Formats: sequence, C-alpha cells, structure tokens
Amino acid sequence: MKKLYTINTVNNFMDIIFKPFGVPFAEANPDIEVYNIMDDSLLKETLANGGPTGRVCNRMMNYAQAAQNSGADGILVTCTSVNQATKLIRQLINIPMMNIEEPVAQMAVENGSKIGILATLPTSPAAIGRVIREKAQEMDKNIEIVNAVVDGAFDVLCSGERDKHDEMVCEALYKLAKEVDVIAFAQISMSLLKHEAVSVPIYKIGTSGFEKIKQMMQ
Repeated sequence: MKKLYTINTVNNFMDIIFKPFGVPFAEANPDIEVYNIMDDSLLKETLANGGPTGRVCNRMMNYAQAAQNSGADGILVTCTSVNQATKLIRQLINIPMMNIEEPVAQMAVENGSKIGILATLPTSPAAIGRVIREKAQEMDKNIEIVNAVVDGAFDVLCSGERDKHDEMVCEALYKLAKEVDVIAFAQISMSLLKHEAVSVPIYKIGTSGFEKIKQMMQ
C-alpha cells in the first residue's frame, strides 16, 4: 500500500479539495492511502507578504519531512500560491513532491500561445505564471499571458456563498475567453465552478495533479 500526503493551506480543504478530488482518487486507486496535512497560516502569511516567506518555507519543509518520516511515497501541495516553497523543498527530500497546478500549466502551454490565467487570489497568477513560463521555455515556445483576478471571490467562497463566488468568477471567465487561446484556472478552489461553455479550452486544477503525483510514485 502506497501513501500519498497532501499539504493544504485552507481550512475548508475537505469541501473544496479532498471530497471532490481526493476521495474519488482514493476510490479509483485502492492501493494508495491519502492523508492530509492542513495549516491555514501558510496561505495567510503568503498573501500578507506577496509570496511565501522563509517561515512559510520552513513550516512546509517540516510537514514534508514529517510526511516522509511517516512513510509517504509522495507529497502533493494543493496551493498554487506556495509553489516556490515546493520547488525548493523537493530538492531536499527523498520522495516525489509537486504542486497540484503543474499539469495544468503544461497543458496550457501545449495547447495555446495566448494563455489566460483566471484567479481569485492576488498571489496565484504570478505563481502559476512562473510554472507556465518554465514549461514554455522547456518547449521553446513563445507565449503571452493575460491575467484576470476576481478580487474578493475567494473570501466569498470561504464564507459559504458558492453561488455568489461562481457568479463573480463567471463574469471574468466569459470576458477573458474572448481574449485568449486557452484559460488556466490558477487555484483548485475554482475547479468546481458552474459555468456555461466557452469557445476556448479551460484547464482546471485537481484530478490532473493527483494523476501526475501517482505517476511519480510508481
């Protein structure tokens, strides 16, 4: 039996991450046990400082080491905003570790040149944007990124008003879809968005991240 640990930075992760994505993954992969670590101070401090601080990196390193010491075969970080910390930490541990948005960045670059990034947190576009640019460089592809941040929508979602959150994000989504080739959602908290079909591909964070870490754990 393999063990996958997730590191989460929001206290409602059960509703927006584990139940919609972790539970179906575990059911489809009975040979993998999924365990969850949650520390909502990580995102709060990251947002307050415009990116992960040394303290955030240190706490995440402690969690990664604890997971490794508990017999983890892989670690999946579910928060886009702290992906710089993940990039540092995975060089220092002996098991696969990745950020959940990495496959979305890959797919966006593979399928578009003018890439829209839709977010509800101010730190997310820069975080996933770095990964998108890295993937583009690896593919030797010229890209353009168009960012759209729906201010306040994340707080609305966390207060339990999903319909209002979806309404706010959809307005930005439909506008952005007219300007770009593909759209990458910058956060897993947006992946359950109810929206009408748009004319460009949308890449959402969630299932693809779980599948990627599974491959890395083989």
